Amino acid sequence: MMKKDNAMIQIKKGALEFCVLAVIAWEERYGYEIVKVLNEHGLTTPEGTIYPLLARLKKEGLVTATWRETAQGNPRKYYRVTDKGKTALDEFKRSWSEFTETVNSILKGGPA
Repeated sequence: MMKKDNAMIQIKKGALEFCVLAVIAWEERYGYEIVKVLNEHGLTTPEGTIYPLLARLKKEGLVTATWRETAQGNPRKYYRVTDKGKTALDEFKRSWSEFTETVNSILKGGPA
């Protein structure tokens, strides 16, 4: 039997990439800022998870990254969603909506 925590970890892993894309789609952000926004929304994610994910999104052409100087000192890498990333996010939103409706229907025991 799958433990509840295990199930939630698997769901989170599958959706995290698109949650990060959505957060960046709202506005350009740097890595730690993305972590803070996810945490504020209850999706607690360590920085060590986000940076490799951002590198993968960049490699796949879903985001671009630009280094910028800041008034606080160290330069920061800001991420922006590309057109390809927006398309992927839109497709995920449609799929997620269909998926959650299906799962909710099954869990409630209603007919298809």
